[in-house]
Amino acid sequence: MITNKKKETILKTLIENLDLPDSAYEKAKKRYEDLGRWFDRDECQLKSNNVHIFPQGSFMLGTATRPINPDEEYDLDLACKLRNGVSKKTHTQQFTKDIIGLELELYRKARGIKEKLCSKHRCWRLEYKDDISFHLDIVPAIPADDLKKAFLYESMEKRGVESGIAKSASETAISITDDRNPDYNKISDTWNISNPEGYSIWFSSRVELNNNIVLLEKAQVDPVPLYKNKKTLQRCIQILKRHRDIMFEDNESKPISIIITTLAARAYNGEDDLSLALNNILNKMPEMINSTTPRVPNPVNPQEDFADRWAMPKYRHLNLEQNFLIWTKQVKKDLTEITSTEDTQFIRESFNKRFAVNIGDEELKKKLGVSKINTPFSRNTKEHVIADPIKPWKYEV
Repeated sequence: MITNKKKETILKTLIENLDLPDSAYEKAKKRYEDLGRWFDRDECQLKSNNVHIFPQGSFMLGTATRPINPDEEYDLDLACKLRNGVSKKTHTQQFTKDIIGLELELYRKARGIKEKLCSKHRCWRLEYKDDISFHLDIVPAIPADDLKKAFLYESMEKRGVESGIAKSASETAISITDDRNPDYNKISDTWNISNPEGYSIWFSSRVELNNNIVLLEKAQVDPVPLYKNKKTLQRCIQILKRHRDIMFEDNESKPISIIITTLAARAYNGEDDLSLALNNILNKMPEMINSTTPRVPNPVNPQEDFADRWAMPKYRHLNLEQNFLIWTKQVKKDLTEITSTEDTQFIRESFNKRFAVNIGDEELKKKLGVSKINTPFSRNTKEHVIADPIKPWKYEV
């Protein structure tokens, strides 16, 4: 029977090939720090607005994975928060987005970025094309008002979030622009609420990372998470997200990352061992789904349901909840098989098929301390499928 140490070696070998190269993190950090300096220059028309540039999403959480296609762009999500001088009572969402867009256009020209600044529903997109292609999605934002922060704090406490974490997370809530909002060009209280920093605080409490945010007197720029010091939960999420990406490709029925990340973080029980952690997470994730709405609540805004599309009539044909549950069974089966053998050929083939990871046989033998390919163990190759004749993924059955 394969030892726990060898199971861990197999999973760590997989992770090594999923993680972003150091150069990508370094380039991302340089790019958004440069953007922060741009908003802090004396000539900036937003100089007096106390601008805060910070990452959000997988870069902020340390769960980003290497693109499947080497030519694919890296995606870095940022927020541009105007901490002073703009409020829902004095300015519209449109004005806020436009004034940030003017500075981003000046930045684009000054840095010789050839791709035009692109307006998305909630953000501006900057696209770099050089040795590492990046696109930056920059969401304009202002701080949420005190009444909303108090409401979020109370809601989190009622949902069992520790008081100190709830307090810290509620203080970072923001109001963001969205041109789909009916009051987008009007002075209104109906701005959408978001809280990527608060989510990071909650997530860090689950992963046991330090979350020290240094407030600067000038335009604030927070560092990309310490990518060389990832913990078990982050590693588990990287594995789960990549398996999802390969299983579903670009199919609309694929489980979304925020649901995977939230349920995995809630299910995680502090294990150091990757194999034990993954097994526990995959066993408990379905149990973490509420039977009534919100099915998968945002931990830092409990009224928001990350799984709201599951019940929407226009998404019913995608069978989102069913496909999520089928995926959890499939990834558990695949990981169990991969970590239950020393057959390096089978492991390499599984890495390639399930995770789009290629690794040499000799390298894998060396890591596992195997001198020859072992006799393959008996495997049940049946895969989980849904009754619908249209398969939502590329696995052969």
